[in-house]
Amino acid sequence: MMMNEGPDQYFEQQDMAIKLMLLENKSDELTDILVEALQDALKLLEEELATVH
Repeated sequence: MMMNEGPDQYFEQQDMAIKLMLLENKSDELTDILVEALQDALKLLEEELATVH
């Protein structure tokens, strides 16, 4: 994720990628996208916690 993108734009891109994968019935690629999104979300939460403490 680029620093100048907002969370809304990032999630919109993820939603579009998921929809395309579902339409093309590519479950392995969809799983990879979802795992990457979860990893990104966890990284953002870790960074947020680091700034709070």
